[in-house]
Amino acid sequence: MKHFYKLLFSAICVFWIACSPSVPIQTKVPPRPAGQEDMIAFAAPALDTVRVGFIGLGMRGPGAVRRFTHIPGVHIVALCDKHEDRVTGTQKILEQAGFPAAAGYSGSDDSWKELCDRDDIDLVYIVTDWKMHAQMAVYAMEKGKHVAVEVPGAMDLDEIWQIINTSERTRKHCMMLENCVYDFFELTTLHMAQQGLFGEILHAEGAYIHNLEDFWDYYEGDWRMEANRAFKGDLYATHGLGPVCQALDIHRGDKMNVLVAMETKPVNIPEFLIQSRGVDPEEAYAFANGQNTMTIIRTEKGKTIHLQHDVSSPRPYSRMYQLSGTKGFANKYPFPGYALESSQIETEGTPDLENLNAHRYVPEQTRRLLMEQYKHPIQKELEEQARTIGGHGGMDFIMDYRLIYCLRNGLPLDMDVYDLAEWSCVGALGSISIENGSAPVAVPDFTRGGWNKVQGYRHAI
Repeated sequence: MKHFYKLLFSAICVFWIACSPSVPIQTKVPPRPAGQEDMIAFAAPALDTVRVGFIGLGMRGPGAVRRFTHIPGVHIVALCDKHEDRVTGTQKILEQAGFPAAAGYSGSDDSWKELCDRDDIDLVYIVTDWKMHAQMAVYAMEKGKHVAVEVPGAMDLDEIWQIINTSERTRKHCMMLENCVYDFFELTTLHMAQQGLFGEILHAEGAYIHNLEDFWDYYEGDWRMEANRAFKGDLYATHGLGPVCQALDIHRGDKMNVLVAMETKPVNIPEFLIQSRGVDPEEAYAFANGQNTMTIIRTEKGKTIHLQHDVSSPRPYSRMYQLSGTKGFANKYPFPGYALESSQIETEGTPDLENLNAHRYVPEQTRRLLMEQYKHPIQKELEEQARTIGGHGGMDFIMDYRLIYCLRNGLPLDMDVYDLAEWSCVGALGSISIENGSAPVAVPDFTRGGWNKVQGYRHAI
């Protein structure tokens, strides 16, 4: 009997530990299929000319096509959209740029498959609504194409694992089009961090805070509203998360281990549905996503990340973007600034960069001097052209240019398939946390053991 009670007590302890909120909820990590290898630092054979097909010519697609006409070594082979007039309108962009007309595909929900089936395309560039991203990316890789896909790259964990497994098996790149990592402040601040100006970065913050009330009706089929109506969590984490993950060397010496998410109740979107669309109040308030979602992530090396998602509050646009290190601090919103110890700065005889005090922001003139002195080499090369060609101030052009540059030179891309996975998983994992009383949830190691093979994030040159 004594032995029985010991066993019973042990079983109760195991059950309590398993149910304790301090023990992260686990999600399935499928084993790597036999014969596959990871895509860490993967470089495909160089392409002298990158032959591109574009899928999705609505809000962002035509701008991408226009930018590609300014990038050397590009042949725009095909254009696809459900609506024929969009294909026709985008053909005019090619004509005005002196490019030959591309093959056009339209008129069907599956027209995009015809584009992917072609044997004269190297890269499929996907600019559609979220729900089609993973399906199109997987199909294109299966057809032997590299893929660049808009954010987020996938909506749930099953889609993420499908993308990873397909990329590893086909040995094709699948890069998420996260433009914010190329914004000038983020690029320069990353370069500062890599030079050690902030010491060891211990905490970072990112967000997508953008009141979309004026935009909801522009999303065809109401797909973005429906996504927020149906799902909890940070559905659009990548703009805030991408830049800080690069600064924290995620899967390049560190990895995200666990997250906790919580949310406020929804108010503004339900009220918008009632007042602007005449939706019944009970139906309008049957809304899954909270107004503000907050997610805290802890890494293997004891760093933390704070994320926010809010697309309906009357707040100024912000991606927050903060880096807090042992020797300094960087902040982009509501205004860009640095707080640094003077011992961290190579002054080069410049008085403005001496006698700094980390208790306050450096003066504006000093900030400008710092950003000029530590300007990222990629920005130095492309800034003037990027400002002229544009795309969210130029960062879109830099993103596209770097993608083509790496493909033409046989280099690893600036963002790999595991970045896509890590930056896209926050919504699904955060939903699990919220649904379980803000319990901690383990972040899968999407590299399946390869997160420490490369030490430090760097752009290939």
